[in-house]
Amino acid sequence: MRKRAAGFTIVELLVVMVIILVLVGLVLGTSGYVHNKAARSRAEAEIAAISAALENYKADNGVYPQQISTDARSSFDPNDYKVGGLLLYQTLSGDTDGDRAVDLKSYFAFKDNQLFPQSTATPNTVQFIQDPFGYPYGYSTLNSTDATRGYNPTFDLWSTSGSTMDTGQPGWVKNW
Repeated sequence: MRKRAAGFTIVELLVVMVIILVLVGLVLGTSGYVHNKAARSRAEAEIAAISAALENYKADNGVYPQQISTDARSSFDPNDYKVGGLLLYQTLSGDTDGDRAVDLKSYFAFKDNQLFPQSTATPNTVQFIQDPFGYPYGYSTLNSTDATRGYNPTFDLWSTSGSTMDTGQPGWVKNW
């Protein structure tokens, strides 16, 4: 009788590799969900903080920053929000020329990861406030003058989180 050599068979190795691949797939699938959930939570916190800064601005000046023509009910392209994002940055930070130096009274101190471009070492000036997904925040005061064009009677502030209104229920994070 021949003595069997000690070791693993090919079938045993394949079973172990399949188990490892299934576990890796589960971990990667969960990490994407967790990352998205964390970004949504951060966007909610940033919207709350920016809203508080807007209320402080209104308390000092009697009005919210100038009206932006972005319509929260019909404009779903984040590129349309860049003008409002720049206005919010300039008004709340007190940086009127986008060079990241405070020129007027500041109502909010933005972090580098909230601004586009992010690096303070770049010669470019700030173009807009960006959400955790990398898109500009939307800002509008249209409903204060026309109730059919906004959601909030004061101001609309939102993040599209990279989604659109195709399904009728966007994944937006918003103040209304």
